Amino acid sequence: MSETDDASAGTDHPHGIRQTGAHHARRLLSAYSGEHGVYGIVLVTALIAGEIDADTDDDVIVFVLGTVAVFWLAHIYAAVVASRAKRPAPPLRTAIRDGVRHSSGMALAMLIPVALLMTAGLGVDEWVAYFAALFSGILMLGAIGYLNARRNGSRWPWRIAGVLTTMLLGIVIILLSIAAH
Repeated sequence: MSETDDASAGTDHPHGIRQTGAHHARRLLSAYSGEHGVYGIVLVTALIAGEIDADTDDDVIVFVLGTVAVFWLAHIYAAVVASRAKRPAPPLRTAIRDGVRHSSGMALAMLIPVALLMTAGLGVDEWVAYFAALFSGILMLGAIGYLNARRNGSRWPWRIAGVLTTMLLGIVIILLSIAAH
């Protein structure tokens, strides 16, 4: 087996491990910065903000997990139903797999905020955990704005503009979502 084959196979060869890790990192970043990931970040942040009166962070966690699970399943369902209109329609298993893969960013979007909420169980003040979870969504949107500007070859002033614009528009949409519910 050549070094190239060894690397692409993801074996114990150092280059293979790095390439495999980089591949997974790109897929993760792509899931977060894709439309479902951004939607998930906005959804999770709005859900957390709307639960400010919850008794405990555990209540917020259960609410966020349940709500995101329902919305995620709804997106998979929509993808499968829409796939039936294609000619020829893909096999049902393929449609489900594609729906899960395409909407995975929505489920991933809740990991960081929920992990921050869970720190209250480790002794972090519940308000600190709550606000850390809440602001993590805004920071993730800013990071996506920066990375997208960087990927597009923008110079640093435009990267900063990408951060600020993505964060501010995200905050507006989150506030509108809270007001609508």
